[in-house]
Amino acid sequence: MRWWTVIELKVPGDRLISFMEYEEMRKDSDERLEYVDGVVYMSPSPSTRHQRISVKLSAKLFNLLDGTGCEVLTAPYDIELAGGEKDEQPTVIIPDLSVICDQSGFTDQRYIGTPDLIIEIVSPSNQSYDLIFKTNLYQKNKVKEYWIVNPILDNIMVYTLDENDQYCLVENEKEGIVKSRIIEGFEVDVQAIFN
Repeated sequence: MRWWTVIELKVPGDRLISFMEYEEMRKDSDERLEYVDGVVYMSPSPSTRHQRISVKLSAKLFNLLDGTGCEVLTAPYDIELAGGEKDEQPTVIIPDLSVICDQSGFTDQRYIGTPDLIIEIVSPSNQSYDLIFKTNLYQKNKVKEYWIVNPILDNIMVYTLDENDQYCLVENEKEGIVKSRIIEGFEVDVQAIFN
């Protein structure tokens, strides 16, 4: 869970930043910087509770996926989404957790492609970023499944793409077991994740 506000960084005059300018910013910064549609979003370090939730989820995924050809990657790790138009600037995001089964997109610095599953852990100050902005972004880029883990409400929401590449909310639970539709065997006890 990120206990911080997502900050938009733009140059004076609200001019959008080119991808090359973003890459230069990254060279000079240790911050977690995401790049979407010419805007740079900065994320401070996550809280202790966020890390505990992230570790529980990543451990479950690692143990399940070990030796399968799929793997889980945790933030900070750059994902350059490959779902845009040819003339669009690249989109670079840093999801809390990503499951990737197509190994062909890995480079030394990032993954270029679309993860099969993305999990974001929200905070009070950036709920709309994960609940609305990133939901739309991941749907546009055809991320097959998107989990929103919300420690504010102690619930987990799961979206999956339908046959029209639109997200359908398939889970919205405060208790019980939540199951993935695309990663066979991945299920979590909601209350155990938040305790």
